[in-house]
Amino acid sequence: MRLTSDFWVSALTKRLFAEGGFATVLQKGAREAGTIYILLRNRLGEQALYGPAAQAVYDEARPNERRFALIVQNDEEAIEKRLERERRLDPDFWLVEIEVMNLDEAERYFEIATG
Repeated sequence: MRLTSDFWVSALTKRLFAEGGFATVLQKGAREAGTIYILLRNRLGEQALYGPAAQAVYDEARPNERRFALIVQNDEEAIEKRLERERRLDPDFWLVEIEVMNLDEAERYFEIATG
């Protein structure tokens, strides 16, 4: 059984706070199955937007995991355009911002799809 979006986001933010990190929910989506996007931002203003990975990259042994893929990195205008497009198509998505030291730390916080 897959965790609800609300539960997954809550667990992510609580884990980050427990580790001394910082996260904020910029937009709340549908509680049960809202799409989750994650915005990583470092103190230099660099940012990276991650969204749901394509179904083809999921492991058959662990089909209920949430995996993410990099959408846009270090282009604030492209990130805003992508999020605006998503708001027009499906406004029930979650947007979680995580402050990081380095944008390459993404896999520390969530499962990154490879391949």
